[in-house]
Amino acid sequence: MPGEQPQLYETLDERFRTGRCQAGDSRLETLFEGCRWAEGPVYVPAGRYLLWSDIPNDRLLRWDETTGSVGVFRSPAGYPNGNTLDGQGRLITCEQGNRRVTRTEHDGSVTVIADRFRGKRLNSPNDAVVRSDGSVWFSDPEFGIATDYEGHRGESEIGARNVYRVDPRSGEVRPAAEGFQGPNGLVFSPDERKLYVSDSLANHIRVFDVRPNGTLTGGDVFAECHDGNFDNIRFDDEGRLWAAAMHGGVHCYDPDGTLLGRVLVPGTVANIRFGGARRNRLFIAADSTLYSLVMSVTGTPPLPPVSR
Repeated sequence: MPGEQPQLYETLDERFRTGRCQAGDSRLETLFEGCRWAEGPVYVPAGRYLLWSDIPNDRLLRWDETTGSVGVFRSPAGYPNGNTLDGQGRLITCEQGNRRVTRTEHDGSVTVIADRFRGKRLNSPNDAVVRSDGSVWFSDPEFGIATDYEGHRGESEIGARNVYRVDPRSGEVRPAAEGFQGPNGLVFSPDERKLYVSDSLANHIRVFDVRPNGTLTGGDVFAECHDGNFDNIRFDDEGRLWAAAMHGGVHCYDPDGTLLGRVLVPGTVANIRFGGARRNRLFIAADSTLYSLVMSVTGTPPLPPVSR
C-alpha cells in the first residue's frame, strides 16, 4: 500500500517483545549517505557528536547531534576501522592502513598504542575495547592487508589472527586469545567478567572468562550466524547482546544465547553503537549509510576505573 513502511523488527522469541526491544522508533532515520564503507561509530558524550569511519575514503567523519551537520574529522586517517573511547574520553582508533592502534589526545595529537608484536608488524587492527583498568584490547585479522581497498595489500608478518591486550602500565602487547579465522568485534560483559569476540570468517561469537590478572580462559561458541557474518557486537544494560550480522541486520541475543529477534536494516550492517544523551540511540553503519534508531533499550554505561 502507498506509504506503507517496510518491517523493521522481527520477533523470534516472545522475550524480544516483553523486553521492550521493539518499543522505540518505527523506522530508521538516515543521518548520512555517501560513504564507500561505513564502520566504527563511537558517540562522544562530552561534545554530543558521533565519529565514524569511512574506510576506503580514508577518513573519519563527524555527525553533530545538536545541528545534524556532518563534516570530516580527520583525513587521511590511516584507513580507520573500529573506534572507541578510553576512560578519559580519548579516541582509540584501529588504523587498518597503518597497521596500528592509536589514541587521539585531548590536544589533537596522536599517540601510537600498538603497531607491533615481538618486533613484527600487526596485520590490520579491526576493533578495540578499553577495560576499566585502562587496558586496551583489539582484534587483528587480515582484512586490511588483503587488498588495497581498505588499506594496503601486504603479507602477514605474524602469521596469525589474534586478539591482543595492551598493558596499561608497561604498554606491552600480548596475545589474549588465539585460534581465530577472522577476529572482528569484541566487547566485555557489563561486569567485565567475560569477553565476547565475533569471528567473521567462522560465523560465530565466542565467549571467554576474564581472570583478575587479565588473562582469558574458555572460548566456547556463544552464538552462530546463519545470515551472513557477524561483525561488531554491543551490550544493553539488561545483559542482552546486540550483534551486527551483516546481511542479517542487527541480531539481539538473550544472555542464555537465544536469538530473540532482529532489527531489519537495508544493506550490509557492519557496526553498531549505543549513544545519545540517554544511551538509547542505536547508531548503525551499513554500506554507505549511517542510520539511527531511538529505542526503549539502553546501552551499558561505562564502568568506573578499577582501584589499584
